Amino acid sequence: MEITNEKINDANLLIKGEFPKEAIDAQVEKLAKEAGKQMKVDGFRKGKVPAHIVKKMYGEKLEQDAEGEIIREMLNKAYKEAGIDPQEIIGEPMFKKYEKGEEKIEAEIQICLRPKFDVEGYQKAVPEYELPEVSNEEVEERIKALAEQAAPLVSLEEDRPLQEGDTAVFDFTGYLDGEPFEGGSAQDFELKIGSGQFIPGFEEQMIGMKKGETKRIKVTFPEDYQAPNLAGKETEFEITLKDIKVKAEPKIDDELAKTVTKKEDATLDTLKEQVTEQIRTEKLSKLYNEELKPKLLEALVEAYEFDLPENIVEQEVDNLANQKAQSLSKEELEAIQGNAEKIEELRESVRDDAVRSVKATFVVDAVAKAEGVDVSDQEVSQALYYEALMAGQDPEALLKYYQKNNLFPAVKMGMIEDKLFTQLLDLDNAGKK
Repeated sequence: MEITNEKINDANLLIKGEFPKEAIDAQVEKLAKEAGKQMKVDGFRKGKVPAHIVKKMYGEKLEQDAEGEIIREMLNKAYKEAGIDPQEIIGEPMFKKYEKGEEKIEAEIQICLRPKFDVEGYQKAVPEYELPEVSNEEVEERIKALAEQAAPLVSLEEDRPLQEGDTAVFDFTGYLDGEPFEGGSAQDFELKIGSGQFIPGFEEQMIGMKKGETKRIKVTFPEDYQAPNLAGKETEFEITLKDIKVKAEPKIDDELAKTVTKKEDATLDTLKEQVTEQIRTEKLSKLYNEELKPKLLEALVEAYEFDLPENIVEQEVDNLANQKAQSLSKEELEAIQGNAEKIEELRESVRDDAVRSVKATFVVDAVAKAEGVDVSDQEVSQALYYEALMAGQDPEALLKYYQKNNLFPAVKMGMIEDKLFTQLLDLDNAGKK
């Protein structure tokens, strides 16, 4: 077996090897003998199946396994000669050439290595920033909104008709073809007019009604309504408006503070402090996502130059190309399908972004290690679980989806990035500065 190593750059190595067909034949013979010791074939005692019988039955599979074993030996020998720790290798080896001749097999395999670079001086990439200020007007406006939300509904004392924004208290009965239909009636139902809670046209026809008034209205259920017997049908509703409720005049006092904070010892002053911090946190989060994070990431990427593993770059090119393809029109997709040149144009259009993305990943990973920042798999699962709950989704189903589609690494890397940048920017202590 002849092996040579050609260094492409610090992150990519091309291994060239050739081995005679006799080496494959010898390996096939060895595998056949080993298999014969385990097999049971009619006419032979178990474990005594001759090698030539095994080769006759499984010749093609044995040859594939033999070639695979020779390739593994070739790679291991190459790693040893090049002084490469297998743990430094990223991704799967890429076959650049594999030719089977009558006398020998020639193979060229590219392996990719984890980039090595010195991250010293990364602190210089951290941008300076000013802590967002919160004005008294902003605090007062937020507290006023909280007071309006917390204000209870009370019966309208003024003698006026129902209008948008009011809460109507009413009885109703729905009729289909002159007969009441199941689920179409209720008593003392409360509905905020303009909320869109009922089918189109219902709330609009209630506007102008007065307390104690009974009215019949006609509405047509949507074609895609969940109840088949009502979908697309015109119906009548008899409505009796019993009360009109409006929000009470909002009160801004210690009682509001207790209601909002759910603390018995809360005061208006402590509420103002809490609201001030909440607004500052919101502003700081906006500043981080829109300005500080992109600026810091860009500075870190620009600060280092190193070779990238080709296989990881190509994977990211494929990923970004697929994402871009999903945004194309039907006509654009049809023009690309089956057209190798167009597909390559699509891939090349995202290559710069792919290179930058891969480089950023390695830089963030290296700086995170230098800062002692990590995120556990449990933290990732907890974050996804919480995200699902907030979105009203099934947490277990979401976790399975992410696991099945191998999305955990990307989520984990994103969490590491945010945790690292928060530490570098000292955002957790920003409000104390």
